[in-house]
Amino acid sequence: MPRNVFVLGLDELNLRMLHELPHPSEYRFHGVMSRRELRLGVIDFDRAVARAQEQLDAFDGPIDAIIGFWDFPVTTMVPVLCARYGLRSSSLESVVKCEHKYWSRIEQREVIDELPAFGLVDIRTDRARPPPGLRYPMWLKPVKSAAAVLAYLVVDDKEFDRAVAAIRAGIGHLGRPFESVLARLDLPPEIARVGGMACLAEESIEGAQVTVEGWRAEGEVHVYGVVDSIGYPDRPTFQRYRYPSCLPGDVIDRMVGVTTRVIDRVGLDSTTFNVEFFWDREKDAISLLEVNPRHSQSHAPLFWHVDGVPNHQYMVRLALGLDPELRRPGGGEYGVAAKWFVKRFTDGVVRRVPTAGEIAAVERELPGTMVNISVRPGDRLSELPLQDSYSYEIGQIFMGAADESELTARYERCLARLPIEIDE
Repeated sequence: MPRNVFVLGLDELNLRMLHELPHPSEYRFHGVMSRRELRLGVIDFDRAVARAQEQLDAFDGPIDAIIGFWDFPVTTMVPVLCARYGLRSSSLESVVKCEHKYWSRIEQREVIDELPAFGLVDIRTDRARPPPGLRYPMWLKPVKSAAAVLAYLVVDDKEFDRAVAAIRAGIGHLGRPFESVLARLDLPPEIARVGGMACLAEESIEGAQVTVEGWRAEGEVHVYGVVDSIGYPDRPTFQRYRYPSCLPGDVIDRMVGVTTRVIDRVGLDSTTFNVEFFWDREKDAISLLEVNPRHSQSHAPLFWHVDGVPNHQYMVRLALGLDPELRRPGGGEYGVAAKWFVKRFTDGVVRRVPTAGEIAAVERELPGTMVNISVRPGDRLSELPLQDSYSYEIGQIFMGAADESELTARYERCLARLPIEIDE
């Protein structure tokens, strides 16, 4: 009989990727709540858990696994729900040790040196100041954030004050529901004092940014891929993800070693993860940016194009207690793949987006391409949810190619055939 796998916030693209897994007859996938319910409105964590339980309890059949690909609150709902139904997952505490950015840094500091100087900023005071010893440039961010929302790179006191004001105004959107999660744990005194509405400062780290993806099961860490994160020139925002990484093998090996020590330290188990790094080529130095207690759903089509299997494979099989069946790189149809972020850097109102027919025509013309437009006519860009602090995301284009030059050419050809009109 097929196993019933319940997916929090299941959307069309991820369902398509799940249907590309090997042994498709072994699984039956069911959505629990919508992505809009879980991420795009006001988040009430306890109510969301109760709503998910209502839908699960109404199912007439066995519940074999509960998974989720999205950031908070999905990452923390999964272990809560799995504990409720006696299913396999990592513990809530191990997940929160990754999700709480300050707690995560404290844990990392116990086992590695490859991390930036960091400290807390008391945004409750009228004259908040950088932590002693930290130098500009630095990043300010809430201890709980997602998609780089309310993350600011500051270079002087004036920019610091502006960032503090913005974070102070918006921190409650994720901070308050995150405190509901913290209330479910027996926290160390230091973390209990900090809570979920605090602000973290970290000295800026530079270099090539990459993401190490893997899983941990029965105390053993496995890494299955490394993805490059490439920014727009001179802007602190992503232009694309590229797989496989172009970093030297010895640098990747060092990152895998750091990843293993940190994942062992926080205690993640029976789950996937991704760990973000920077590599400074001139200094040949690596620095850990953050640890995420899930794999990246954004990378699923990339692994599918290059390796022949989406990375969802590992999460699904771990949740069911099955062998994840590690796949060797290179089993897919393409030599390289990317997720391109179609962005705009000034505000405006969307007047026209490509029709479904126009998108289908582009995807037929360029095999291996998937287009997702995330705005609608009438949308004002500055009012879109879940945007980083430096750009507005219009859509995403996933594609495979034989090599880097063909990848870029295909993207430019694709973009030219997608009519998007935005008024200033």
